[in-house]
Amino acid sequence: MTCSISEAVTAAAKRFHAAGVENPATDAWRLAGEAYGRIHGLQQLVPHERIDPDTARLLGDWFDQRERRRPVSQIVGRRLFRNLEFFVTSDVLDPRPESEVLVEAGVNRCPERILDLGTGSGCLLLSLLAELPGAEGVGIDSSEAALQVAQENSKRIGLCGRARFHRSDWYSAISGQFDLIVSNPPYLTESEFNRSPEELRWEPQQALTVGGDGLSPYRTIAAGANRHLASGGCLLLEIGVGRLDQVSRIVTQFALCVEEVHFDLDRRPRAVSCMVRGL
Repeated sequence: MTCSISEAVTAAAKRFHAAGVENPATDAWRLAGEAYGRIHGLQQLVPHERIDPDTARLLGDWFDQRERRRPVSQIVGRRLFRNLEFFVTSDVLDPRPESEVLVEAGVNRCPERILDLGTGSGCLLLSLLAELPGAEGVGIDSSEAALQVAQENSKRIGLCGRARFHRSDWYSAISGQFDLIVSNPPYLTESEFNRSPEELRWEPQQALTVGGDGLSPYRTIAAGANRHLASGGCLLLEIGVGRLDQVSRIVTQFALCVEEVHFDLDRRPRAVSCMVRGL
C-alpha cells in the first residue's frame, strides 16, 4: 500500500460500497484514523501523507475485514457507549446507541441494587454504575466468553468493586432482590434474523435471537421478575421495533404493568419500565 492516506481511504470506500457497507467512506476514514493511532499514537490524520509499511499492513488487514462486513467495533476492539469506552469482541453484542435509553431510564430510578440479565459486554450495568456512585450490581450471562469481556470492561472502567458477573441461565443462579432489573434480551424473530445485515453474522447469534417469535425471553424474564424485584422495584426491558403491544401483554400475564415507555432518538418505542401491579 504505497499511496497516501486519502488515496487508500478512497479505494477502500469503493470496495466497501461494492460490498454493501452502509457508510463506506465514514468507516474507511475511521479505520485509517484508528490504525494510525494504534501505530503512531496520532490523533489527527494528514490526508496527503504517505502510508508507512507498518500502518499499511495493519490497515490492509482491517480494510479486508470490513469488506467482509465485520463490524468496525470488532475490528478495532472498542466501542464508545454512554461516554465510556468498551472492549468489544465477536463474543458480545456491539453496544448500540439506541440502548443508551435504558441507561438514562435506569439512572432516573436511582436504584442501589441492579441486576443485568444477559449482560454481554456489561455496557448497561457498567454505564448505570458509573452514573450511580452509590449503586452495586450483578451481571449474568450464559456465555463464559461474554462474561470475560464484561469482567475486562469492569477493570478498564474501574468498577470491579461494585460489579459482579456470574454465569447463569436467566435467573437460575440468582438469589436476592433488586431495585432494578434491566435487560436487552435477544428479540429478533427467526425471519428477522435471516433478513438482517451481514454485520450481525459476526455477533453471537444467541444474543440476537432464540428463534420463533422472538418473545420467549420476555416471558422468562417477566415470570421471574416478581420474585427478584424489591418493593417498588422496576423491570426495564429493551424492545424491538413494533413489539410494544406484544411485550405489554406478556408482562401483564405475570402481574406486571408497563408504567412508562421510553423512546429512542428516532421516536420509536425502545424500552419499557414495568412495575408490579398494585404497587
